[in-house]
Amino acid sequence: MADIRGVIFDLGGVVIDWNPMYLYRKVFAGDEAKAADFLAHICPYDWNVKQDAGRSLAAATEEQVALFPEWETEIRAYYGRWIEMIGGLVPGTSDIIRELKALGIRVFALSNWSRETFSRIIHTCDVLALFEDIVLSADYGCIKPEERIYRIALERFGMPVEALLFVDDSLPNVRGAEAVGLRALTFTTAEQLRRDLAALGIPLKLHA
Repeated sequence: MADIRGVIFDLGGVVIDWNPMYLYRKVFAGDEAKAADFLAHICPYDWNVKQDAGRSLAAATEEQVALFPEWETEIRAYYGRWIEMIGGLVPGTSDIIRELKALGIRVFALSNWSRETFSRIIHTCDVLALFEDIVLSADYGCIKPEERIYRIALERFGMPVEALLFVDDSLPNVRGAEAVGLRALTFTTAEQLRRDLAALGIPLKLHA
Protein backbone atom coordinates (compact mmCIF):
# COMPACT_ATOMS: atom_id res chain seq x y z
CA MET A 1 0.00 0.00 0.00
CA ALA A 2 1.06 3.60 -0.52
CA ASP A 3 2.32 5.58 2.46
CA ILE A 4 -0.97 7.49 2.53
CA ARG A 5 -2.51 7.13 5.98
CA GLY A 6 -5.20 9.79 5.71
CA VAL A 7 -7.38 11.36 3.02
CA ILE A 8 -8.87 14.86 3.27
CA PHE A 9 -12.05 15.37 1.25
CA ASP A 10 -13.69 18.54 0.06
CA LEU A 11 -17.45 18.27 0.61
CA GLY A 12 -19.46 20.26 -1.95
CA GLY A 13 -19.10 18.71 -5.38
CA VAL A 14 -17.08 15.77 -4.05
CA VAL A 15 -19.21 14.21 -1.32
CA ILE A 16 -22.42 16.28 -1.34
CA ASP A 17 -24.14 17.43 -4.52
CA TRP A 18 -24.77 21.16 -3.93
CA ASN A 19 -25.91 23.36 -6.78
CA PRO A 20 -27.97 26.60 -6.53
CA MET A 21 -29.48 25.79 -9.93
CA TYR A 22 -31.52 23.02 -8.32
CA LEU A 23 -33.42 25.71 -6.43
CA TYR A 24 -33.51 28.46 -9.03
CA ARG A 25 -34.83 26.26 -11.80
CA LYS A 26 -37.90 26.00 -9.58
CA VAL A 27 -37.90 29.67 -8.59
CA PHE A 28 -37.88 30.66 -12.27
CA ALA A 29 -40.32 27.96 -13.38
CA GLY A 30 -37.81 26.01 -15.42
CA ASP A 31 -36.34 29.02 -17.23
CA GLU A 32 -32.72 27.88 -17.26
CA ALA A 33 -31.35 31.07 -18.82
CA LYS A 34 -33.11 33.33 -16.31
CA ALA A 35 -31.92 31.21 -13.38
CA ALA A 36 -28.34 31.24 -14.66
CA ASP A 37 -28.44 34.99 -15.20
CA PHE A 38 -29.73 35.57 -11.65
CA LEU A 39 -26.93 33.44 -10.20
CA ALA A 40 -24.35 35.21 -12.32
CA HIS A 41 -25.39 38.77 -11.46
CA ILE A 42 -27.70 38.99 -8.43
CA CYS A 43 -26.52 36.19 -6.10
CA PRO A 44 -23.20 35.21 -7.68
CA TYR A 45 -20.71 32.63 -6.47
CA ASP A 46 -18.33 35.31 -5.13
CA TRP A 47 -21.12 36.65 -2.91
CA ASN A 48 -21.81 33.20 -1.46
CA VAL A 49 -18.09 32.72 -0.79
CA LYS A 50 -18.21 35.61 1.69
CA GLN A 51 -20.66 33.57 3.75
CA ASP A 52 -18.32 30.58 3.46
CA ALA A 53 -15.74 32.83 5.11
CA GLY A 54 -18.06 33.47 8.05
CA ARG A 55 -20.33 36.40 7.19
CA SER A 56 -23.85 35.92 8.54
CA LEU A 57 -26.58 34.83 6.15
CA ALA A 58 -28.87 37.58 7.44
CA ALA A 59 -26.32 40.33 6.76
CA ALA A 60 -25.56 38.95 3.31
CA THR A 61 -29.24 38.73 2.41
CA GLU A 62 -30.04 42.26 3.52
CA GLU A 63 -27.05 43.59 1.58
CA GLN A 64 -28.25 42.03 -1.66
CA VAL A 65 -31.86 43.08 -1.10
CA ALA A 66 -30.67 46.67 -0.64
CA LEU A 67 -28.70 46.46 -3.88
CA PHE A 68 -31.44 44.73 -5.89
CA PRO A 69 -34.80 45.45 -4.23
CA GLU A 70 -36.70 44.33 -7.32
CA TRP A 71 -35.32 40.82 -6.74
CA GLU A 72 -36.11 40.65 -3.01
CA THR A 73 -38.25 37.50 -3.12
CA GLU A 74 -35.69 35.62 -5.20
CA ILE A 75 -32.77 36.81 -3.08
CA ARG A 76 -34.43 35.74 0.17
CA ALA A 77 -35.00 32.30 -1.35
CA TYR A 78 -31.23 31.76 -1.57
CA TYR A 79 -30.83 30.99 2.11
CA GLY A 80 -34.51 30.72 3.00
CA ARG A 81 -34.83 27.72 0.69
CA TRP A 82 -31.14 26.76 0.70
CA ILE A 83 -31.82 23.11 1.47
CA GLU A 84 -33.38 22.78 -2.00
CA MET A 85 -29.89 23.33 -3.44
CA ILE A 86 -28.83 19.94 -2.10
CA GLY A 87 -29.23 17.20 -4.69
CA GLY A 88 -28.18 14.36 -2.40
CA LEU A 89 -24.82 12.60 -2.38
CA VAL A 90 -22.30 12.62 -5.19
CA PRO A 91 -22.62 9.07 -6.57
CA GLY A 92 -19.95 6.69 -5.37
CA THR A 93 -17.88 8.91 -3.09
CA SER A 94 -19.39 7.68 0.17
CA ASP A 95 -18.56 4.10 -0.87
CA ILE A 96 -14.92 5.11 -1.33
CA ILE A 97 -14.88 6.76 2.10
CA ARG A 98 -16.20 3.59 3.71
CA GLU A 99 -13.64 1.44 1.88
CA LEU A 100 -10.80 3.71 2.97
CA LYS A 101 -11.92 3.44 6.58
CA ALA A 102 -12.11 -0.34 6.26
CA LEU A 103 -8.48 -0.29 5.11
CA GLY A 104 -7.50 1.66 8.21
CA ILE A 105 -7.02 4.94 6.37
CA ARG A 106 -8.27 7.96 8.31
CA VAL A 107 -10.73 10.28 6.57
CA PHE A 108 -11.21 14.00 7.17
CA ALA A 109 -13.03 16.87 5.47
CA LEU A 110 -11.98 20.43 4.67
CA SER A 111 -14.67 22.54 3.07
CA ASN A 112 -15.53 26.11 2.17
CA TRP A 113 -18.93 26.19 3.86
CA SER A 114 -21.07 28.45 6.02
CA ARG A 115 -21.57 27.07 9.52
CA GLU A 116 -25.19 28.29 9.39
CA THR A 117 -26.07 26.26 6.30
CA PHE A 118 -23.92 23.31 7.31
CA SER A 119 -25.90 23.02 10.54
CA ARG A 120 -29.00 22.33 8.42
CA ILE A 121 -27.59 19.08 7.03
CA ILE A 122 -25.06 17.80 9.55
CA HIS A 123 -27.61 15.64 11.39
CA THR A 124 -29.45 14.45 8.28
CA CYS A 125 -26.54 13.51 6.00
CA ASP A 126 -25.20 10.20 7.31
CA VAL A 127 -21.96 10.30 5.32
CA LEU A 128 -20.75 13.24 7.42
CA ALA A 129 -20.55 10.96 10.46
CA LEU A 130 -17.86 8.93 8.67
CA PHE A 131 -15.34 11.74 8.96
CA GLU A 132 -13.02 11.78 11.95
CA ASP A 133 -12.94 15.58 11.84
CA ILE A 134 -14.42 18.31 9.61
CA VAL A 135 -12.87 21.75 9.20
CA LEU A 136 -15.23 24.43 7.86
CA SER A 137 -13.87 27.69 6.46
CA ALA A 138 -16.55 29.81 8.16
CA ASP A 139 -15.28 28.83 11.60
CA TYR A 140 -11.89 30.43 10.88
CA GLY A 141 -12.68 33.38 8.62
CA CYS A 142 -10.60 32.11 5.72
CA ILE A 143 -11.24 29.91 2.71
CA LYS A 144 -9.46 27.62 0.31
CA PRO A 145 -7.16 28.21 -1.50
CA GLU A 146 -5.72 30.52 1.20
CA GLU A 147 -2.71 28.93 2.87
CA ARG A 148 -4.03 29.54 6.38
CA ILE A 149 -7.01 27.21 6.11
CA TYR A 150 -4.81 24.28 5.05
CA ARG A 151 -2.43 24.97 7.94
CA ILE A 152 -5.37 25.01 10.35
CA ALA A 153 -6.62 21.70 8.99
CA LEU A 154 -3.21 20.06 9.24
CA GLU A 155 -2.89 21.16 12.84
CA ARG A 156 -6.39 19.92 13.65
CA PHE A 157 -5.89 16.55 11.98
CA GLY A 158 -2.53 15.97 13.69
CA MET A 159 -0.90 13.94 10.92
CA PRO A 160 2.32 14.59 9.00
CA VAL A 161 1.66 16.33 5.70
CA GLU A 162 3.48 13.57 3.80
CA ALA A 163 1.01 10.96 5.13
CA LEU A 164 -2.04 12.81 3.77
CA LEU A 165 -3.81 13.14 0.44
CA PHE A 166 -6.21 15.96 -0.43
CA VAL A 167 -9.17 15.63 -2.83
CA ASP A 168 -11.10 18.62 -4.24
CA ASP A 169 -13.09 19.38 -7.39
CA SER A 170 -11.55 22.88 -7.65
CA LEU A 171 -8.16 23.11 -9.35
CA PRO A 172 -7.20 26.31 -7.44
CA ASN A 173 -7.96 24.50 -4.18
CA VAL A 174 -5.84 21.55 -5.29
CA ARG A 175 -2.98 23.92 -6.12
CA GLY A 176 -3.39 25.57 -2.71
CA ALA A 177 -3.06 22.20 -1.01
CA GLU A 178 0.04 21.36 -3.03
CA ALA A 179 1.57 24.69 -2.02
CA VAL A 180 1.61 23.58 1.63
CA GLY A 181 3.12 20.20 0.76
CA LEU A 182 0.01 18.04 0.44
CA ARG A 183 -0.36 15.49 -2.30
CA ALA A 184 -3.61 16.32 -4.03
CA LEU A 185 -6.05 15.00 -6.62
CA THR A 186 -8.62 16.90 -8.68
CA PHE A 187 -12.01 15.21 -8.35
CA THR A 188 -14.15 14.66 -11.44
CA THR A 189 -16.12 11.49 -10.66
CA ALA A 190 -15.97 8.84 -7.96
CA GLU A 191 -14.91 6.24 -10.49
CA GLN A 192 -11.97 8.37 -11.59
CA LEU A 193 -11.04 8.98 -7.96
CA ARG A 194 -11.17 5.24 -7.37
CA ARG A 195 -8.73 4.71 -10.24
CA ASP A 196 -6.48 7.53 -9.05
CA LEU A 197 -6.33 6.10 -5.54
CA ALA A 198 -5.58 2.63 -6.87
CA ALA A 199 -2.76 4.11 -8.96
CA LEU A 200 -1.29 5.50 -5.74
CA GLY A 201 -1.25 1.99 -4.26
CA ILE A 202 -4.44 2.09 -2.22
CA PRO A 203 -6.15 -1.25 -2.91
CA LEU A 204 -9.70 -0.17 -3.69
CA LYS A 205 -12.02 -2.31 -5.76
CA LEU A 206 -12.10 -1.23 -9.39
CA HIS A 207 -15.45 -1.49 -11.14
CA ALA A 208 -15.73 -2.90 -14.64
